Amino acid sequence: MVLLSLKGGQVRRIAEAGDLDDVRPWASISKMAVGLAFGVESDWELQRFDQRVGPPGSTLANLLSHSSGLGLEEGDPVVAVGTQRIYSNYGIDLAVESILGENTAQNWLAQRVFRPFGMTTTTLIDRPSSGVVGSTNDLAKLAVAWLRPDGIAKETRDHLITAYAPQLNGFVPGFGKFSPCPWGFGPEIQGDKHHWMGDWPASSFGHFGKSGALILLNADEQIGLVATSTEAFGGWATKLWPTWTSAMRTLALGS
Repeated sequence: MVLLSLKGGQVRRIAEAGDLDDVRPWASISKMAVGLAFGVESDWELQRFDQRVGPPGSTLANLLSHSSGLGLEEGDPVVAVGTQRIYSNYGIDLAVESILGENTAQNWLAQRVFRPFGMTTTTLIDRPSSGVVGSTNDLAKLAVAWLRPDGIAKETRDHLITAYAPQLNGFVPGFGKFSPCPWGFGPEIQGDKHHWMGDWPASSFGHFGKSGALILLNADEQIGLVATSTEAFGGWATKLWPTWTSAMRTLALGS
């Protein structure tokens, strides 16, 4: 794990533990890399969040914020666009597929995120929604890219971490139903939820994966917490994370 803060743009590691160079699966934290890559696409005026992609009436914004109505996987039951927050790996993969052209998802993420931010151990080995592997050190670099930000305009970053269709209800896998269940373009937003983000403020954002990895950030406080794991997500995480993430925020703000 790495707990970090930014002071005047300079990164300070407050605490760290474990083998930070061991390459491990990030699982659904991959969506944080995808979201940042779409921020680059937007800044370069290559893609627009309001462009039509997916089911009738759906946009790129709907796919990235899990509000397209698509189910978790292709062929799962669907609902009308913009009526529920249904967590959808298929929707994220569809968003990436729609803009690749002759490129590959692996090369696209390397061009937009991994290489520009010096993430030398990180690569995509499977689907974009969940197939990134990399070290904890590289996950910390991704955290800094969201907090500073360097590779996209601050206005774009703020757009990515603002809840889209904030009124929608939905489920956070492993933690249950929330009303509402805010999500940005890739990152989950804390809002009024009480779950794995502990007592981090409503504007906090991040993601966790079934690999047991997590990334939790607050742009206002300029702090971040990242971790990878050798233990898959399970009951241990739902019990540990709310108190642990709260304690880590207290440590970061007091250091």
